[in-house]
Amino acid sequence: MRVIGATTLARDLGQWDPKKAQDEDRDGRRQIARPAYRALADSVRLLVADGRIPLGVALPSERDLAAVLELSRTTITSAYAVLRDEGYLVSRQGSRSTVALPELGSSGVALRDKGFGSGHGGPVVDLTCAAMSAPAEPVQRAFAEGLEALPGYLGGHGLEPVGLPVLREAIAERYRARGLPTSPDQIMVTSGAQHALVLLLGLLTAPGERVLIDHPTYTNAIEAIKRMGARPVPVAVRQETRGWDLDGIRSTARQTAARLAYLIPDFHNPTGFCLDDEGRAELVTIARDTRMTLIIDETMADLGLDAPTPTPVAAFARGAGRADVVTIGSTSKAFWSGLRIGWIRAEPSLISALVAARSALDLGTAVLEQLAAVSMFEAADHVLPERREQLRRQRAALLDAVATDLPDWRCTPGDGGMALWMQLPGPMSTALAATSPYHGVLLAAGPRFGLEGAFERYLRLPYARSEDDLRTAVRGIAAAYRALAGGTEVDRPALVI
Repeated sequence: MRVIGATTLARDLGQWDPKKAQDEDRDGRRQIARPAYRALADSVRLLVADGRIPLGVALPSERDLAAVLELSRTTITSAYAVLRDEGYLVSRQGSRSTVALPELGSSGVALRDKGFGSGHGGPVVDLTCAAMSAPAEPVQRAFAEGLEALPGYLGGHGLEPVGLPVLREAIAERYRARGLPTSPDQIMVTSGAQHALVLLLGLLTAPGERVLIDHPTYTNAIEAIKRMGARPVPVAVRQETRGWDLDGIRSTARQTAARLAYLIPDFHNPTGFCLDDEGRAELVTIARDTRMTLIIDETMADLGLDAPTPTPVAAFARGAGRADVVTIGSTSKAFWSGLRIGWIRAEPSLISALVAARSALDLGTAVLEQLAAVSMFEAADHVLPERREQLRRQRAALLDAVATDLPDWRCTPGDGGMALWMQLPGPMSTALAATSPYHGVLLAAGPRFGLEGAFERYLRLPYARSEDDLRTAVRGIAAAYRALAGGTEVDRPALVI
């Protein structure tokens, strides 16, 4: 049985301090003492929900954790008892208790079901997900048009492992419009971009192989790489230069012999930064020189708020001695995450190999959703400008709220995307994410977007919610922040903006 060490757990807990385990109402007038065992249980539960404590592992012994955290053993025992009662620990006679997830209640969200947010007097604002609500009328119309077209497909078996020709042509046309010649036989339709990434990792990696990644990066990509048994190798996305360390990518690829990289150069998640054309050309040169295949995640490509839709990285990979560039995309961010349509753009030989490998996972993407996606692409010129303008307004509201309620927080906004990558005054991201639900806000701590506990000084704040929700959320975050700070000023390091 795998056991997480007490030192490792203490590191992942961040700057958790039981002496500051108290909650402040939104009016700032009432302090509610939260017992140390309760605060510890909440922090461990957050790590489990985030996936930073894997399911099935055993927590450290009560004695070891008490020693490392400098708490009484009774406190640890009580915290573990809370976790057992709530389904986050499963005890078996004769063996250690192992980490689990509780059965979800009717709301479908375990954190809400367990009473988070109940003391703040308002609804919970979920900022763990960077995804907008649907543009209702266009989506309804797209599915209605899909239903009208569906009878033409009912005479077949409905299994399309490579995707419907009409959708593959629509996706190829969008690449051609961006200056990248593309034919339908270079496109495979998937059930979302995450599905596309898993398919590619299964074909292009093996256990123990290294995969170069942005740092920070999309949290579910990190998990997908790890689940394949591969080893993610980080290269920093730098705040001070608003971009990628291309020299670092080159040297890391050479030193680690990484044969695969997963990068998000298009309005990067979580920073919003965008790699310029010169950098894209250099990235392709690096990939060619090091014989490294690039998986380019373009899920945010249509969400440029202060910059146009960028040139595809693959456009720089044509000609003699070209590098291998594979592109993945999705309708989730631009249109709606409930429309589970993604795709892979690659050379036809790789598409054929993916079709052969896909049968072990699934046999194709739902036909109706593919037909609806065709209609959404036809409406894109109308829908996307409105979505971008909505995001601009919400980003401005979030920046204003942070400047008002959290003036010592800093960020360098990117040119697009859906989130701000906030720099905190101290390494307290995990502690803040564990405390904020009591103030009506669910947060994704900074270390979710990195490796080995990195980014405790950072927090992703999506602006995909309404302006009112964002302002409400920031007030709740500020209350949690004050509670953690114990009413005193937090030590402020020099910040580079």
